[in-house]
Amino acid sequence: MRGGNRVFAGLGTTIFSTMSSLAVTHGAINLGQGFPDDEGPEELRKRAAQAILDGPNQYPPAMGMPVLRQAVADHDNRFYDLGVDWEREVLVTSGATEALADCFLALLNPGDEVVLIEPFYDSYLPMVEVTGAKAVTVALEAPNWRLDPEALTRAFSDKTKLIVLNTPMNPTGKVFSEEELKRIAELALQHDAYVLLDEVYEHLVYAGSQHRTMMALPGMRDHCIRICSAGKSFSLTGWKIGYVTAAPTLLALVTKAHQFVTFTTPPALQIATAWGLGQDRTYFDDLARDLEVKRDILSKGLADVGFQVVPSQGTYFVTTDISGFGYQGSDLDFCKEITEKAGVSAIPVSAFFKPRETGEAVPQNMVRFCFSKQPAVLEESIARLKHYFS
Repeated sequence: MRGGNRVFAGLGTTIFSTMSSLAVTHGAINLGQGFPDDEGPEELRKRAAQAILDGPNQYPPAMGMPVLRQAVADHDNRFYDLGVDWEREVLVTSGATEALADCFLALLNPGDEVVLIEPFYDSYLPMVEVTGAKAVTVALEAPNWRLDPEALTRAFSDKTKLIVLNTPMNPTGKVFSEEELKRIAELALQHDAYVLLDEVYEHLVYAGSQHRTMMALPGMRDHCIRICSAGKSFSLTGWKIGYVTAAPTLLALVTKAHQFVTFTTPPALQIATAWGLGQDRTYFDDLARDLEVKRDILSKGLADVGFQVVPSQGTYFVTTDISGFGYQGSDLDFCKEITEKAGVSAIPVSAFFKPRETGEAVPQNMVRFCFSKQPAVLEESIARLKHYFS
């Protein structure tokens, strides 16, 4: 047999599957994979259930139900004053990961370069490479995740077609500052590059931080493609409802890819999501406040155990530096050990870096924990880690 696509054939099992399977085997609490352990807002679930009964249950429009596309535009206009036209500038996808794939497939050609900021969400790299484009990486400086503006500048070239910006950022919990956004925007305009904005955690931002979208910066409206997610905003990750906002010319390209990837998305879930997006700021603030309490429980507990905790400004995640334990193995070895022996699973941050070909080291001292769990689960996790490390 001649084999398959070289990019996908060369991939191993994802770190999420590996660690989740190990957690099941050893009866560990899974603080690795990023999903809540509750069922999400009851009102949204009731509306989705009623919409299934009432219909429609056949193919909705490929670009999405008008009610949801209108709700996305209204939401973006209320929160960011973007002036979105729902008929020409909004597309509904089956999750944000599909939206990312649509964008890469629609925009990239062999020989193009894409700037990825490390550590990055794991789907970025293979989807860039499968188009024949080349990923050029800029690593944030651990443990505090500083973006070096000089390193960022060096990553751009006359071949740069796209930069991907994830803010609030998985896995680091970083919210990029206005100064950082402006510098990225300047480089994108200078090199006539697009900016793919992965903003799925836009509403999961905590006290002291503020999410800003680069699409609202001067000159960037026609250069940005913004991706968001009902799964993250409403803690309904299994629904797989994503939405893309972009200028008409850009969105038309993305829509052409979308029609041959999933074509459309379950209508009942779109109807319920439209209601959710129509809620006022207080609704979203309450969802974030609940997660902020959980973040604080886990962060304080990990610090008490001996982890050096990096403050999480947003997302479901907190990163920690394990250097203080004097551990001699890799971050993956550490995560496997605490899963097997302490009964708590986490994710090694090195898994979010592009594999190095030059022998250059990636950070091996950072571990990510997920705090979107019930407080009692987080407390039990801390108790297990304290017992093990004591």
